[in-house]
Amino acid sequence: MILIAGASGYVGGRLLRALESSPERLGVRCLARHPDYLRGRVASTTEVVQGDIFDPPSLHAAMQDVEVAYYLVPFGGGDGQSEDEDRRAALAFGAAARRAGVRRLICLGALGSCAADQPAASSGDLLRQSGMPVVEFRAFIIIGSGSLGFEMLRSLVERLPVLLVPRWMSTKTQPIAIEDLVAYLVEALHCECEGIFEIGGTGRVSYSELMQEYARIRGLRLVQFVVPLAAPRLSSWILGLITPLYARAVDKVICSLQQEREMNDSPARDVFAVRPRGVREAIERALSNEDRQFAETRWSDALSSTGPEREFGGVQFGSRLVESQALHVPYPPAQAFQPVRRIGGATGWYDLNWLWRLRGFLDVLMGGVGLRRGRRHPEELVPGDTVDFWRVEAYEPDRLLRLFADMKLPGRAWLQLEVEGLASGSILRMSAIFDPIGILGLLYWYSLYPVHKVMFGRMLRAMAREMAPAAGS
Repeated sequence: MILIAGASGYVGGRLLRALESSPERLGVRCLARHPDYLRGRVASTTEVVQGDIFDPPSLHAAMQDVEVAYYLVPFGGGDGQSEDEDRRAALAFGAAARRAGVRRLICLGALGSCAADQPAASSGDLLRQSGMPVVEFRAFIIIGSGSLGFEMLRSLVERLPVLLVPRWMSTKTQPIAIEDLVAYLVEALHCECEGIFEIGGTGRVSYSELMQEYARIRGLRLVQFVVPLAAPRLSSWILGLITPLYARAVDKVICSLQQEREMNDSPARDVFAVRPRGVREAIERALSNEDRQFAETRWSDALSSTGPEREFGGVQFGSRLVESQALHVPYPPAQAFQPVRRIGGATGWYDLNWLWRLRGFLDVLMGGVGLRRGRRHPEELVPGDTVDFWRVEAYEPDRLLRLFADMKLPGRAWLQLEVEGLASGSILRMSAIFDPIGILGLLYWYSLYPVHKVMFGRMLRAMAREMAPAAGS
């Protein structure tokens, strides 16, 4: 049995999916303070037990029959915890593992500290005090959608075409892709080894160079001016305002970049078979994986899990912005989907067609395709079909139509229509999805947001009226 403490976190969640999909059919148990929150996100074969890292009896119960335990709890004051609480949690976890007869502990630490002369003890250092064999991986910046370093990188480059670069951004590091980090964690299961392993990708780059590479991949122009000041506290405050990350999370990234040091990844390469990828491939994979996961999102589930929508601007998923509206109709899915499959072309867009024609005219002026293409068939659709200035990306009869914009835009756009069956009829949902590129993309989205707000409500009601004549057939 394998135990994961921290499965609801960024790295822990990725590791959990990797272990669940392993062909070895490993027994996985997750320690959770609130099990109900995690149960809906794990495989049916994964066990979720209630436990608290500050409660030794619950730790002892969770570790029964466990051979290897992962300790992936955020360290260094994460989640509102103080460093003293982090210390007590790691010591309690190690002691409980020793008493339960756990064979090995695996954890993740960080390279770099705000206090280079007196570096704080890592979670691995504290776990080793129990006398247990510990495999500790230490890494600089993790590249993956949702990681602290990557989300800060994305926000800076996408929102600020001109950047003042403080001295800490010139520190050379070896960022690692989240897939490679997870591969190390998985391989450590079968490694009869212990100790500290520094891990990173191929090539040393500064955070400034990392931003420039991201800008090239996204097709953005980024101008950077180096300033001689370090000012980490001022930087964390400013970045906390500019990026969606809270100031304390930004502190962790900046602290890891305060002192330049050579990474000694030779031991990791000697012991493990993982061969990490370079920065460019890591960024490209992060963006492409985000595309895939986003395309598989079921909006009726995803939107309900985000809590109340912001008053202006919609909901954000990664780099994408979403405005979504839904309408209940008293018809079964097959009937509710009829106007969806006929949308565009000669049928039009059900309401405010003059706005759609105006948008098509503006697209033609910018060198785009406009509304001239129409559609191949008035009712049939298959992926790849054109629908005016859209292209069918996904089509599931009586359930989903997702259109990708072929328009000239400062970003990528989708229009998604979904029908969800209920006992009392169906829910018809329309979502505008936009992946803005740079500040122009953000200005485009927010300037059109009020139009979407009005247009979608009117379109949904007009589509509902189109369903009504078939009610008696």
